[in-house]
Amino acid sequence: MNLLQINMQDFDPDIAREFGGDASAMDFLGVPLFDAQSLWTTLIRFVFNFLVCWVIIHFFYYKKANRKDYYFTFLMFAVVIFLIISLMENMKMNIAYALGLFAIFGMIRYRTETIKIREMTYLFVVMGLSIVNGMALSTSYAELLLVNLLTVLIIWILDGTKLLKHTATKIILYDRIENTKHGKEEDLKADLIERTGLDISKVEVGHIDYLRDVAFVKVYYKPIDGEVNTIDTVTKLKDFDV
Repeated sequence: MNLLQINMQDFDPDIAREFGGDASAMDFLGVPLFDAQSLWTTLIRFVFNFLVCWVIIHFFYYKKANRKDYYFTFLMFAVVIFLIISLMENMKMNIAYALGLFAIFGMIRYRTETIKIREMTYLFVVMGLSIVNGMALSTSYAELLLVNLLTVLIIWILDGTKLLKHTATKIILYDRIENTKHGKEEDLKADLIERTGLDISKVEVGHIDYLRDVAFVKVYYKPIDGEVNTIDTVTKLKDFDV
């Protein structure tokens, strides 16, 4: 009796199934060549997660921001995070690894451009949903659908409707230095409204250069079309990103 026969005699299919194995599955070096159930589960959850993230990005974020670069970034984050978490869950790795990965990506700051609060919020939402959808293998599809629908619903209420009025800000290099004096706030505001045509609600005076008779002022205004202006706070040509 050779070694292979001895191993086959000692092999118990019930024990293999208890530890997640399949006696009838073909494998190579201990790794299954094809697992139909796992494959379909991963595919269904991937399509579901991608559609939910796409709806959030396309109909809520991109509709206002119109930033194709972040559109691509958010979708790729959703895809990669889901696949990583899904594979980690299939390998029965500790949840601490997933949370650690989430924290690392959550602290990302791109060197070329500082990510604004709105972009960081949508990035956090996309990452969070991808992690939930990738790890919740023991959660029912109904419960998973409810979690995703609640997230989309809250985003629609807060960002897709007029429940919260959006106030944009703009940095302006102002040349009429006499209007920056204390007590002339209304004159400053009226002059800026006339010259810019914006519906300005508040004005703040920043750095004042008396040598050149200019000052940086920050105006708070209601966007005319409701879209987010991505270069409102740009004050230098080198910071302009097309």
